[in-house]
Amino acid sequence: MAERTSHAQQDNTSRTHESTRQLKEDLHNLSQTVEELVSATADDSRNNIKELRARAEQRLQDTRSRLEARGERAYHDARDSVTHQADACDRYVHDNPWTSIGIGAAVGVVVGMLIGRR
Repeated sequence: MAERTSHAQQDNTSRTHESTRQLKEDLHNLSQTVEELVSATADDSRNNIKELRARAEQRLQDTRSRLEARGERAYHDARDSVTHQADACDRYVHDNPWTSIGIGAAVGVVVGMLIGRR
């Protein structure tokens, strides 16, 4: 089970790195297009401005949709991870009830001592 969890963590890490790389690339492309748009407005060429504005709007829409998709994936990955961890904890408690009671009592004593110090 620990091996499966480790593999899942490595998979999440590689997805996070890929997502970060893609985000950096998207933001670079968007900023580059905006810079082109700003420099194009200096010479006031109407046709050039319309073309660059359309490209900037398209890249902005693409970046926004990618960010929304990444946010959804991150939410679902986090939800799945928490659910998996809660299931593992539940199985442990059912498999080792007395150990779980001992751990709970020890934590209760420590918390009680910390609160009692105030």
